[in-house]
Amino acid sequence: MITSQVIDIGDLRLLRCFMETHRNGTEVQPNGVGPLLRRWREARHLSQLDLALDAEVSTRHISFLETGRAEPSREILLKLSNALDVPLRERNLLLLAAGYAPIYGETSLDDPRMKQVRAAVEVILKSNEPRSALAHDRHWNIVMANAAFIRFLTRTLGQEPADLLPLSLSTSPRVNLLRLALDPNGFRKVIVNWEAIAKSLLNEAYRRLAWARDDTLKKLIEEILSYPGVPTRWREPDLEAPHELILPMELKLDDKIVRMFSTVTTIATPHDVTLQELHVEVFYPADALTELVLQAYEKQLPMKLKRMVE
Repeated sequence: MITSQVIDIGDLRLLRCFMETHRNGTEVQPNGVGPLLRRWREARHLSQLDLALDAEVSTRHISFLETGRAEPSREILLKLSNALDVPLRERNLLLLAAGYAPIYGETSLDDPRMKQVRAAVEVILKSNEPRSALAHDRHWNIVMANAAFIRFLTRTLGQEPADLLPLSLSTSPRVNLLRLALDPNGFRKVIVNWEAIAKSLLNEAYRRLAWARDDTLKKLIEEILSYPGVPTRWREPDLEAPHELILPMELKLDDKIVRMFSTVTTIATPHDVTLQELHVEVFYPADALTELVLQAYEKQLPMKLKRMVE
């Protein structure tokens, strides 16, 4: 996938620390905000001087905050969070650790205030027909999909996905992309280069877990690692394997092999946790031959689905 990032040593160190100390998704750092600030600074590969210059504060003050010799004001904490590019969910935890109330809301997508967001997502998904497109949350739960993706999913799984209708907000329990990719009964059975794709997805999940102490994501990773055929070595992120610029996903559709890649769109400058964690993913053919095969496949799909239902 084109947007997947490589986990580096700083990320892995943060991941291991979070996994060792984590108890639930809203745990407040027991030693105060200082250690959290230091972890974020180290994960971003910044020295105290670098952070001080970016946030326009003194290096001495950064040192005092990290060691607990000084308490941050809410304003300085938000300034440091911005300089460190801390996700909104984790900024709330930083505020809690410092004794302040969270300021970033987490509005459900079915809330009336999200009407414009839902409409925008619908437009993006519909405009990409006949390409498969979907929107998913931070746990890879599909919250909305276009008709092309649902047709493909139905053909692959052998049945229509429950509670997933074109351009409609899905309901819980939602179809999960990670489960689909690693479950032997999901997409895995049609992905030719399954190991490369699954390992890339899993590394991205590890990366997200490094940035956020997330009990739900941790349990999801543990679940998919227990699936049949998933190598035990994947319990540790693979930092040494070579990474291509783009990793196309190779699918076997009937008797033909197609190569696809995806792009992921996020909302710019969000002020809500849900919005920041919303991802719209669109799948594109990686070559001209795949484009022709997919066009033919899309024409034949309605007839195949009709026969499958009968």
